[in-house]
Amino acid sequence: MDSLRGKLLLSAPNLFDPNFRRTVVLIAEHTDEGALGLVLNRPAEMSVAEAVPDLAWIAESGDAPVFAGGPVGADSVIVLAEFDDPDLAAAVVLDDVGFVPAAGTDPDLLAATTRRTRVFAGHAGWGPGQLEEEMAERSWIVEPATVEDVFTDEPDDLWSAVLRRKGDEWRLLATMPLDPSRN
Repeated sequence: MDSLRGKLLLSAPNLFDPNFRRTVVLIAEHTDEGALGLVLNRPAEMSVAEAVPDLAWIAESGDAPVFAGGPVGADSVIVLAEFDDPDLAAAVVLDDVGFVPAAGTDPDLLAATTRRTRVFAGHAGWGPGQLEEEMAERSWIVEPATVEDVFTDEPDDLWSAVLRRKGDEWRLLATMPLDPSRN
């Protein structure tokens, strides 16, 4: 399988795992060793300033939420940014979006060289071959990511919006209620 880095995974209707039901996951790394992704549409009720006061300066606004990036390492923090110069990122994920370096980052330099940031608690992770198995089971729908997907102001609508963008039969799926038996 080709690398899915920089792609979105939308949970399919047959994926009932509560960690991933109706999620949109940005794949940040995908190799033979496994994959790492960040859930883009699960803002937490806590702001960055409340959850990680040391990173309050990095958030676009004082009340920007922390996003639940996934069930793995929920106590760890990952920051994505849109960089003026992607070479400053610890690793580029998509276009000019990449990981903020974990240590030794000068806050003034980071503020001057990034346009937007998003803070995640935890991530999604797959071991060797695990994501490929889930893809074979049709648990995920793949769509190219855009920078606007990563920094959407409407995370609760992202799953439906990306499905509508895919067009045709996907538009119908985008309107499906969470519990189809209640339709």
